[in-house]
Amino acid sequence: MLALAEAWLHPFPSPWRLHWQQQQEAVLRTPAGSRLAVLAVFSLLLIDGHAQVLLQQRQPSATRERSKTVTIQCHVEGIADFHNAYIHWYRQMPAKAPERLLYVTAVAQVSYDSDSYKNKYTSSKMGNKICTLSVQDIGDDDKGTYYCAYRESHRGYYYKVFGSGTKLIVSDKGSSAPENYEIMQEEHEKQVVYVCLIEKFYPEVIRVKWTDEANKEVTQNVVKGDVWKSPGEDKYSVSTWLSVPLESKNKIYSCTYEHESGGNSLSTQDLFPVPSSERSPQEQDCGTQSGNSTVVNRDHMTHKAAQLVYVVLLLKSSMYYVIVLFFFFKYRTRTAAKPSGKKT
Repeated sequence: MLALAEAWLHPFPSPWRLHWQQQQEAVLRTPAGSRLAVLAVFSLLLIDGHAQVLLQQRQPSATRERSKTVTIQCHVEGIADFHNAYIHWYRQMPAKAPERLLYVTAVAQVSYDSDSYKNKYTSSKMGNKICTLSVQDIGDDDKGTYYCAYRESHRGYYYKVFGSGTKLIVSDKGSSAPENYEIMQEEHEKQVVYVCLIEKFYPEVIRVKWTDEANKEVTQNVVKGDVWKSPGEDKYSVSTWLSVPLESKNKIYSCTYEHESGGNSLSTQDLFPVPSSERSPQEQDCGTQSGNSTVVNRDHMTHKAAQLVYVVLLLKSSMYYVIVLFFFFKYRTRTAAKPSGKKT
């Protein structure tokens, strides 16, 4: 969304300059936080009822050594004439606005925003759905998140659709897949809380989501924790919670993650034992394992769930204590400031 907001401030080429001044003034007068919300809502209104263009950058990150070359892919859907479509590439450095690097039209017809980019970046189209950006001779200055974009029109309006971004990490250390991933369950106050725990992966960039039985993303009653670093290791972990009513306990939900090293999906169905008659011979041979198995040792699962629930309850109690103290001292201050009413 930040890339979308900042790129909106980039004037469109003629003939789309007509309302540029009014657009710029309206956006610049809006606070930064509100600007993102306004542009997000505006974009959704534009695509309502319209065949949507979808740009997918399936790799959340790309880790490369210095002096190497990296190629980032953008998978495109919904563009009728992809061969002649203008696909743009942006780079966003930490704490800076995105900047456009180039755009590509037919297979390898590239237009650069700066001549200095010609020896650094190349772009081309592959088949009918993929556009690539290559960054050559990688150095520390190339760190950042790279976005593909496409300018779409609807009802006389022009707007840019962005990919989800691929973060370029310059490091001598290669990526490593999660050493453990599992789903745990805890019932509490007429609700079922599912905890998806993904442990010890590198780099820290990861995408995690919950989906229902129809493979539709679930966004309500979902809490995603921050990525944390494992003590004594250069590896990271993350967890996410899904709360559902107790009557939905028998429904199947899945926790899916995407990482540079690959991806996987875990289902809440794996929490419950399957009769041996319904399992394949391969599944019967596996049994209960730790590590990357989707069948988790029950004691280990219960212990981890208890730890997480305890942390959540502890945080809630701490916040309640802070709020009570705030109002207590506010009341004491107000009482002390009032005149006593006694005559001398």
